[in-house]
Amino acid sequence: MELTVWGIITALFVGLIIGALGRLVVPGRQDMPIWLHMLIGVGAALLGTVLARAMGIATVTAGIDWAELAVQVALAAIAVALVAGVGSRRRGVTHR
Repeated sequence: MELTVWGIITALFVGLIIGALGRLVVPGRQDMPIWLHMLIGVGAALLGTVLARAMGIATVTAGIDWAELAVQVALAAIAVALVAGVGSRRRGVTHR
């Protein structure tokens, strides 16, 4: 796999979208900076693609790979929930 400037820009853009979708899936407020959502999104996009391929989901199609996207968003939502939960506990915030 060749790493190009365009590939990096695309990965960051997709990561931002995946991170934002993951944030929208998780209920409640997450006090996290946008860069952390982007980082989570990029990680979820990469790991989601690997996981989708391992599950036998087609990841190279002519359009949007909806099943792969669902796996990526689910991973991003899990990561956002975990990071937001850890962050709120560190600050001493209690949820009711």
